[in-house]
Amino acid sequence: MPSTTTTSHHVWTTVCRAADLAPCWGEAALVGDAQVAIFLVPEDGDLQVRAVSNIDPATGAAVMSRGIVGSRAGRPTVASPLHKDVYDLVTGECYTTPALHLPVWQVRQQDGVVAVAPLALAADAAAAG
Repeated sequence: MPSTTTTSHHVWTTVCRAADLAPCWGEAALVGDAQVAIFLVPEDGDLQVRAVSNIDPATGAAVMSRGIVGSRAGRPTVASPLHKDVYDLVTGECYTTPALHLPVWQVRQQDGVVAVAPLALAADAAAAG
């Protein structure tokens, strides 16, 4: 299913159908040469799709999609299945080891299809107006 589209010189990659995601369970996708972990998580009373790097910042292992989904103060989190470091799925902040950071990907849904783009691209698009 992977396909790419370009909007305002930024590339979005289709990774799955939203219906393919199970709540509180991760899936992995290969986007170019990057591994992305995709989660459907409860947030603000609804289910939201979040995407982060699948690479554990502490070990370099591709395991984050198998992490333990939870929340802290209402914010969706994932804990690494290896060392249990807990990361905010919105910001990538590590609550247990502040020196670590999990790269976050921008997500969009259109017609039931989930696409991702590196967060830097999304920030560039927002800055461009």
